[in-house]
Amino acid sequence: MFFKRIKTISSEKFLTTVLNARTKQYSSEKINTVGIIFHYDQFEDYDFFRTLFTDLGLKDNQLRFIAFYQKENNQPNSWDASYNALDFDWLGHCKSSEVTEFVDQQFDLLISFYKPNRYELKIVTAMSKAKFKVGISNEDDRLHDLIIDVALKNQSTFKVELIKYLKTLKKI
Repeated sequence: MFFKRIKTISSEKFLTTVLNARTKQYSSEKINTVGIIFHYDQFEDYDFFRTLFTDLGLKDNQLRFIAFYQKENNQPNSWDASYNALDFDWLGHCKSSEVTEFVDQQFDLLISFYKPNRYELKIVTAMSKAKFKVGISNEDDRLHDLIIDVALKNQSTFKVELIKYLKTLKKI
């Protein structure tokens, strides 16, 4: 109990440090690459995002997924980038090479499609070097540049709102 509390405090401190170090660089460049982070135990529909972005003119190789999973027996396919809570140390730093590779990639758009917020999901979103971040959870508004507050099952509403805002911002 005591060690869990220490880990939580140090992890939240690390998250705040990462968020404070972020410099927001807004530009009107078109979207060419997209990163998508989601909670695999709650949402497994890759095709929703593939269809959404191929309809917008992006190729499949311009999309990159990473999934967080809690249940060991629910681990995504081997071709998917994935991680779990065991990939984090006591200070909240991730030890997974897949996560490091994902957050170091310069995406034009990062979509954080998860609810509720978990530290493991929030820190990957915060560490990402994406130029523009979109999320569906407004629990921590420091994480995202645009928040579309919808339920996970309201994919069609998310799609309509995302396209509307990206067109308004001249990103597509």
